[in-house]
Amino acid sequence: MSELDLVIERLEMRGHRITDARRRVIQALLDAPNHFTIEDVLHAVPDVGRATVFRTMKMLLDLNVVCRVLMEDGSIHYRLSVRGHHHHLVCRNCRRVEDFSKCDVSSLVEELARNTEYQIEGHWLEVYGTCASCRILQGVEVKA
Repeated sequence: MSELDLVIERLEMRGHRITDARRRVIQALLDAPNHFTIEDVLHAVPDVGRATVFRTMKMLLDLNVVCRVLMEDGSIHYRLSVRGHHHHLVCRNCRRVEDFSKCDVSSLVEELARNTEYQIEGHWLEVYGTCASCRILQGVEVKA
């Protein structure tokens, strides 16, 4: 079963209709590089309406098929989400994005909920730095 078929099956199981336009948007995401913008998707499927692309992206976000990545410049990028709750490491130099899931902020979230009386429903964390490849190119020693 192809990646496209897996995503479509996941959407159908949640009761979503799969139109030709949605199928083309999903395929564009699967063909995209590591991370991409909505504009990248719009360029990849120029014959699909802008509203359809935005609605499809929203649906895929809600179903955790894609996740958002906040780049250091404030722009929002997206990437396929292949696992549950996770965060991102973003290289300031080459803009490479990697997932990481070890993030023990549960005690901070619990304390924040107690102190503010908010019911915390989630959080979003991006960590910015320079990847090992870029540091090697810059002549900076990389510790293993």
